[in-house]
Amino acid sequence: MADVLAEAATGNYAQGRQGPGEPTFRELLARTQRSAVHLEMRDTYEPDHPGFNDWLQGGSGRVDRTPWTSLVEEATARGVKMRRARIVSEPPTDYIRWEHMITDVNIAAGEDVRWLPRRQAADLLLPHADFWMFDHRIVRFNYNAGDGTSLKAYEFASDPRRVAPVVAAFEMVWERAIPHEEYKLG
Repeated sequence: MADVLAEAATGNYAQGRQGPGEPTFRELLARTQRSAVHLEMRDTYEPDHPGFNDWLQGGSGRVDRTPWTSLVEEATARGVKMRRARIVSEPPTDYIRWEHMITDVNIAAGEDVRWLPRRQAADLLLPHADFWMFDHRIVRFNYNAGDGTSLKAYEFASDPRRVAPVVAAFEMVWERAIPHEEYKLG
């Protein structure tokens, strides 16, 4: 108990957090002041996504993404810089082709998106899972099943010894990655 009290006395705790459980993405982004970055390293996500399936069947592949775009617009209006980097295999999977096609929505909402071919990331020390990082202070690792389906399981890290390598990994990816408008699918 002494450790908990000492932590509270230093202010090194999740201020504003009430009740049990993990913070939601919305809560984390609402508390973000400067930056929210996302690293994606899988070649397939949510194989049953309605937009993806529509696109595979010759449709537009577009679905209503207003909840997401509203979050991004709110954050960027507060001055939060949102960046997303995707490490992808080449030739890309159908899922990545679809994602590339709908990324214009992310950009219109205020995200900056870049792509890094996997072969150009071979020498980088990368985390074990995709993640979101908020203000370079809190990392939320996301876990997926082998087929890409989200397990809705997250691991949070705020210990600077764990966060610093994630900051470095993301910035190395970002430095090498190709801006969306310049990245052409092979």
